[in-house]
Order: sequence, then C-alpha cells, then structure tokens
Amino acid sequence: QVQLVASGGGLVQPGGSLKLSCAASGSIFTIYTMGWYRQAPGKQRELVAAITSALATNYADSVKGRFTISRDNAKNTVYLQMNSLKPEDTAVYYCNMRLIRHWGGVPDDYWGQGTQVTVSS
Repeated sequence: QVQLVASGGGLVQPGGSLKLSCAASGSIFTIYTMGWYRQAPGKQRELVAAITSALATNYADSVKGRFTISRDNAKNTVYLQMNSLKPEDTAVYYCNMRLIRHWGGVPDDYWGQGTQVTVSS
C-alpha cells in the first residue's frame, strides 16, 4: 500500500509565500513523475507543476516565475515553493506521484489528500 501525505497549506496575504510538501510512504520501488495539481471551487482540477525523475520540470503558464517544484528522492518527497501568491491561486492543492511498487511493475498514479491554500487579505 502507498500513502501520500500533503502539508503546508494555509491562509496567506496576496504577495506572500507558502511551501507545500508531500511525502510518500509504503511499498515503493521507483517514483517517476511527481506533481502538484489544484482545484478551485467550480473549476476542474488543473496541473500546476510537475517534475520527472530526470529533474525536468513543467509549469502551468499562470504560475511560471512564481512557483518552483523540487523533489527529494531519498525522502520520496515533492515540494512546491509558492511565491508572489495571488487570490486566483486559492484552491485545494493535490500532490500526485506516478510510481511502480516492484521491479517490472506497471506505473500507477497515487494522490495525496489535498491541502487548502487561501490567498486573501
């Protein structure tokens, strides 16, 4: 069994910063892509940022230059540093990891429980 636990959300004023973390635990052989998605009320879930095992990154246009994704493979953890936050960044943020649980396994997606980020004065 694999579990992803996200943390670091909260209430912050516009222009402020937050850092999200998501740690995976359980039976894991290799983690390929790690990523963060978000879902605002009444909207579809969207990709915010992703990082591959080769450390290639991909960002939504709306967060480029403000957010930075990173990973610590030794800790099976992905981070999202969010700077210059805007009210439109308000959403529930979900971490995602694509991984295999044993040699030769089929990659599968796992999700964290979501952490609320609210940007408001």
